[in-house]
Formats: sequence, C-alpha cells, structure tokens
Amino acid sequence: MGEAEERLVLDVLRSGHLVQGPMVDRLEEAFAALCSVRHAVAVSSGTAALVAALEALGVGDGEEVVTTPFTFAATLNAILEVGATARFADIDADDFTLDPGELERQMSDRTGAVMPVHLYGQPAAMDEISALAERHRAALVEDAAQAHGASFQGRPVGSFGVGCFSFYATKNVATGEGGIITTDDAEIADRLRVLRDQGMRAKYEYEIPGHNYRLTDIQAALALPQLERLGELNARRARNAAVLSDGLLGAPGLVTPVVKSGRTHVFHQYTVRVTPEAKVDRDELATRLRGLEIGTGIYYPTVVYDAECFRQHPRVIVEPMPVAEQTAREVLSLPVHPWLTDADLDRVVASIRQALSA
Repeated sequence: MGEAEERLVLDVLRSGHLVQGPMVDRLEEAFAALCSVRHAVAVSSGTAALVAALEALGVGDGEEVVTTPFTFAATLNAILEVGATARFADIDADDFTLDPGELERQMSDRTGAVMPVHLYGQPAAMDEISALAERHRAALVEDAAQAHGASFQGRPVGSFGVGCFSFYATKNVATGEGGIITTDDAEIADRLRVLRDQGMRAKYEYEIPGHNYRLTDIQAALALPQLERLGELNARRARNAAVLSDGLLGAPGLVTPVVKSGRTHVFHQYTVRVTPEAKVDRDELATRLRGLEIGTGIYYPTVVYDAECFRQHPRVIVEPMPVAEQTAREVLSLPVHPWLTDADLDRVVASIRQALSA
C-alpha cells in the first residue's frame, strides 16, 4: 500500500461515509471496465460473491453444480450454502483447471450451474466450458478469485458468465477482505444489489431474503489505486514467472507452469509440480527451501472433498479424481510477486537447484 491508497482512505474517513458509498461506486465502474462488462457489484468477500451469484441465478435445492476438486474450500462452501449438490470433474494436468472432457462426462439434466476456477491466475478453457454450459442450459459462474486481469483469447475472465473475484489480502488486488461480481445481465446485477443489502431495494423495503454483503468505502479506496496499476503489476508477475521458468529449465523432476495458447496468465501464484523423478518429494523440497530462507506455499495439499466434513456430506458427490489427487501431492508455489529483484529471482533459482541436488 502506498501514498495513493493512504490519500483515498483519508478522504473516506473525512467524508464520514464509510459503507457502500461513492468509493464503492467508483470501484464498480472501474472493475466493470476491466472485465468489459456492463455491471460490477461489490460485496464483502469472494465467498459472498460466489453465494450471491448462485442465488441471483436461481441455483439451489435439487440442482447440481459441477466444479473442480482442486480448489479452495470457498468454492465448495458456496455451493452447499445455496442448497445445491456439488459434483466434481477432474482437471487438466498441465493448467490445473477443469478438463472440458471430464466436465462433459459429469453434466446431466440435474446440472444447474458450472463453476470453473481460474486457478493461480490462468483462465480455464472457457470456449469449451461456455459451450457445454449453453448446451446443457446451465448457468455459468466463474470463480475468478485469483485471476484479476486474466483473459482467454483476448476476452477478460468474468465476462463469459457471472464472474466472482476476491480482494482478500493475498490477491493481485487486495483490500484485506472484499469481493466483486461481474455480469452483462442487468436483471442479475439488480438482484445482486438487493441481495447484498439485506434484500432491500430501499431502506426497510424488503423484496427478498438477503444478506449483509456490503463492501466498505475504505476497502474500495484501497482497491482503486491498485486497479490502476494492475496491468503493470501483472506484467511484472509474468516477467518474473518467465525468469523462473527459464532458470529452472531442465531441473530434474520439476515441471514448471504451462501457459496455454490464447490465455493471459496473471500469476497470482507460480506453481511447479515436484514429480516422482525428483530426488526429493514436494514436502522435503519445501523444507529445504525454508532452510535456505525461500518462502513456498502449497495450494492445495489435498483435493477439496478430502476433508471429512465434505466427504460425509450428503450433498457432496465424491468420486475418484486421479489427476487432481496426484496434482495435490506434487504442487508447490514459489515467490513471483512484483517486488522481487533480479537478485531475488537468481537466488530462488539457485536455491531450488541446490535443494533438488542435495
């Protein structure tokens, strides 16, 4: 956070208008422009965005939502919160997103929505996924929590269906907590605005049961300057990712990220796979890197249905997902953020090669 964020936050504090005011309006306008859509509706979190999107689309009891098993629990929690049943389709081993062939195999006349996740900042195969959703007359909800500014064949994520983004503290645009929903559908946008404010169109005029999903003007003030710099910051992430991939080329047992043709990857995470061909496994590599003062993260150590609370849930359909399950055992995310120097990147590469050869 810099001086621009500080100035806008002070403007909010001095205005006395803290919740869902002019800063939120400005953020919604700017984010709609980023995603090339007519409407953006700010909410209190990325999870709230997913829940509200499903509710606004009328997806709920008796319907299935097909999504990826390789995701954060928020994706699954949102499905369960609206009363729908979660069904999974396996992923593509190269890009970690929904495999369209596996998705088609899991869809049926019970499918109310498809929820691809643009994982780590790379878009899913939205041409095939969009076509499948249309063919099955299913709603399309994009979990774009990690993909601010990403695009598929020149089209921004969040513009194919109803897009759901997070402003959590680690995201490419971060406000601590917060989220936003994008859509071209005026009726859906109107319903979302009512849902986020306790179901009120005006004060004490209740139209539907709703939520307190409002975003504060302070959070919007933090987001606006970051949004202005997003193109530059994402370009730095992509450049850092390219340097890492070049430096790690040929490292035994290490598979660097694949950017599929026609996709703009914004590298929320730079995630490698540590395969059985490596001299050490993923967990040992992470331990060795920690000893060399190189930070790592595991997103995610298991498939989402592996937790007992989900495995035993009556509305979670658990089937073997071999690609996702293997991927969860192998992934490791490395530093890629925009403030890395060339020396930092060189040290990351050298440390990984040292840890793999020890």
